[in-house]
Order: sequence, then C-alpha cells, then structure tokens
Amino acid sequence: MNYDHLKHAVVMDAETLKSLMHDYGQEVCNYAYLICRSRSMAEDISQDVFLRAYRQFASFRGEASVKTWLLRITRNLSYNYRNSAFFRRALLLDRIVPRGNHRSAEEAFLDEEATNEVWRRVFSLPAKYSEILLLHARLQLSIEEIASLLGIPEGTAKSRLFGARQKLSRLLEEEDVNEQFI
Repeated sequence: MNYDHLKHAVVMDAETLKSLMHDYGQEVCNYAYLICRSRSMAEDISQDVFLRAYRQFASFRGEASVKTWLLRITRNLSYNYRNSAFFRRALLLDRIVPRGNHRSAEEAFLDEEATNEVWRRVFSLPAKYSEILLLHARLQLSIEEIASLLGIPEGTAKSRLFGARQKLSRLLEEEDVNEQFI
C-alpha cells in the first residue's frame, strides 16, 4: 500500500493502522528480535510500536518513509526494553521456567537446522554490523533510510555496510575452510 497520504494527515484512522500492521508487522518484530534476542519481548515491542505510531501519529513529519519511521520507533523501544531492569528479569525467568509449547529435541534440532546459516553468521557479528546488514538486506532499506534510522551520516552507513559484508565474507570463508578439515 502507498502511504504518501500520511504525510499530510493529522490523525491515523483504524484502517491505516491495520494496513501498517499487516505490511510492516513482521519486519518490526524481526528487527525488535535482532536487538532483544527474545521472541516474546519482540512481540511485546511490536505491539507497542504500532500503539505508539497510532497515538503519536502527529510526530510523523514525512521526512522519511513510513517504514523507516516505524523501524526508528522499533529501535528506540527495543533498546529501552533491553536496557530496563524488567527485561533482565524477564530473560532470567525465561531461562528458569521456559514458556510456551515444549517441543521435542528432534523438532528443536530440525527447526534449528532449517534456519538460514548465513543469517546465523550475520547475528554472530557485532551489533552494529548485524543491524546494518539486516536493515539493508532483509528489510531492504536504502543507505539514506539506514543513515536516517541510525542517526549517522550516509558515508558512515556505506562504510559500515561495506565492513559488515567483509566481516561476514571472512566468517563464511573460515567456516568453509574448517569444514574441509573435519
């Protein structure tokens, strides 16, 4: 859906909110998960992102795309959640008493193996590199949008993306070499 009409709107209607959640909900949740590393926390953050977007729609100035605006809200909320004492307690509780359905060891193994090996390597990189690769490759933001979202100059975004690609390439090459000797 094209959201250009939002640049001039003062309030968001329920249909637009529903459409935003449909179009960007998974990307918002994935980005929150990248930062927090907790699926339940990412889901909570996603709900908060859309609630905040709805309530504070007047803060959308249209300088960036709606997607970039939502991802900026996601980033800010995710770091706030991650740094809060509540988050640390919730993670500790998840480790002591796992939530949700209990899967068999075989199911867990198959799920783990089914995930994309490249993305596992991306997430093993330092946060500034994994974040920029996710924003560029997975969420398909432009360098300009990434720079705006992260609050860095475009040149820094370009060089960080270049560095992230180099580090990822080295990681994948090392893995290939190690597998040859096993």
